[in-house]
Amino acid sequence: MCIKIKINLLAYAVNIKQIKMVTKYVSAEEALIILQSNTRVFLQGSAATPVHLINKMFDQKERLKNVELVSITQQGVDMNDPSLAGHFFMNSLFVSESNRKAVNSGMGDYLPVFLSEIPLLFNRNILPIDLAIVHVSPPDKHGYCSLGTSVDITRSALLNAKKVIAQVNPNMPRVHGDAFVHYNKFDATVWVEDDLPEVSYAEDNNEITEKIGKIVAGLVDDGATLQLGIGSIPDSVLKNLTNHKNLGIHTEMFSDGVIPLINNGTINNSQKKIVNGYCVTSFILGTRKLYDFADDNPIIKALEVNYVNDPRVLCLNPKVTAINSAIEIDLTGQVCSDSIGSYQYSGIGGQMDFIRGAALSEDGKPIIAMPSVTAKGISRIVPFLKQGAGVVTTRGHIHWVVTEYGAANLFGMNMEQRATALIKLAHPDHREFLEKSAFERFKH
Repeated sequence: MCIKIKINLLAYAVNIKQIKMVTKYVSAEEALIILQSNTRVFLQGSAATPVHLINKMFDQKERLKNVELVSITQQGVDMNDPSLAGHFFMNSLFVSESNRKAVNSGMGDYLPVFLSEIPLLFNRNILPIDLAIVHVSPPDKHGYCSLGTSVDITRSALLNAKKVIAQVNPNMPRVHGDAFVHYNKFDATVWVEDDLPEVSYAEDNNEITEKIGKIVAGLVDDGATLQLGIGSIPDSVLKNLTNHKNLGIHTEMFSDGVIPLINNGTINNSQKKIVNGYCVTSFILGTRKLYDFADDNPIIKALEVNYVNDPRVLCLNPKVTAINSAIEIDLTGQVCSDSIGSYQYSGIGGQMDFIRGAALSEDGKPIIAMPSVTAKGISRIVPFLKQGAGVVTTRGHIHWVVTEYGAANLFGMNMEQRATALIKLAHPDHREFLEKSAFERFKH
C-alpha cells in the first residue's frame, strides 16, 4: 500500500511537471502588463473567479484609471473597497455580496439583462471586451484547458475578447461540454495551485426552509426536468426527492444536493428530450466534494448559458419544474427578486428564462418559493412592492407560489382571487393587515 501511494504521488508530480512544460507561465504581475487604463475587462465568476489575478490587479490600481469590470457573481474577492473608486468601475451583470456596496454607492452600476441574453452583449459587440481574465484547468495532452466550473457567459466573453489572461490551476475540475478552449487562445498564463471558493447552502437550512422544501418536493412529478436556483430552499427540495423516479437536470446552476440523487439513480435524465441522459448546467457552485464529483465526469455537461437558459430549448423537455425565490410578492402576483426598493440586491439572472420555459413545457411547473417573512419578521407578501422595486417575474408569468404555509397556483386567477390565495400563504401575524389592504383595493 505504501509503495502504491508513493508511485501515485510520483506519477502526479511527473504529470504536473509535464503540464507546466506545455506552455510558458509568467507571474501575475507580468501577465497584467496587458491591462491598461480606459478598457473593459471581463472576469470569470462563481467558483471559477480568478481570485489570485483579481487581487493582483487591484494591487496595481494606482497605475490604472477607468477600468470597467464586467462580470456576474464573484466569489472570494472584495470589490467594495472604496480605494478602488476612480480606478475600477463595477458594471455588474448580476449583483452579489462581493460588489453590492460598490454597485449601490456610485463605484458601479447594474445592467439589467436576462442571463440567457448576456452572450448577445458580447457577440453583437454591444459590450466589446478588451481583456478577459479566466480561470481554467491545466491543458490536456492535446493542449485543451477546461473552463471548469463556469462556462455560462464566460465562453462567449473569451471568444470575443481582444486579449485573454488565464489563471491555470490543477484544482480546477476538468468539466465536459462547451468548456474546452485551447491554450493557444491565451495571451498570458499564470500558474496557481489555489483552492476554489466554496459555498454550502445546507448550512443555511432551518425549520422554515425544511417545510418549504417538503411542500415544493410534493409538487415535483416523477420524470420531471429540474431547474434549481441558488440558496437553501433548492437544497432542501433536493433532500426531499429521494423517493422520486427518473428525474432530470437542466439548470443554470449545479450544486451539492444533486450528488446523492445521481448516485442513487433518482436523477438519471432518462425522460429528457434535450441532451437526454446527461445533467445540463451552465455553472457549478458548491463544496470541494462537488468539484471532485464534476471532474472528468461524462454525465455532466456544462454548456453556454444562451443555450441552457433559452426558454425555446427548455420547453422541449417534459415537466420542467423551475424552482426560484423572491424578495417580495404583491397581492396581484408581481415578483420582485432583484432589489429591496431601489437598493440593488442581486439581479434578474435566469429566473424569467426558466419561469417562462417551465410554463411552456408540457406539464411544466414554474415555482416561486420563499419564506413568508424576512429574518426581521417583515412580510414578503405585500399590498404593493416597495417604491423602486424591480419586477422580475410579472403577474402575467407567475404560476405557483410556495411558502411554509402552503402552495397556490395563481395561473387563471383574477387579481382578487390571487390576493385571497396569497394571504393564505402569508404569516398569520400579517394576514389581517393584508386582508384590509385587499378590501380597500377591491372594495369587497
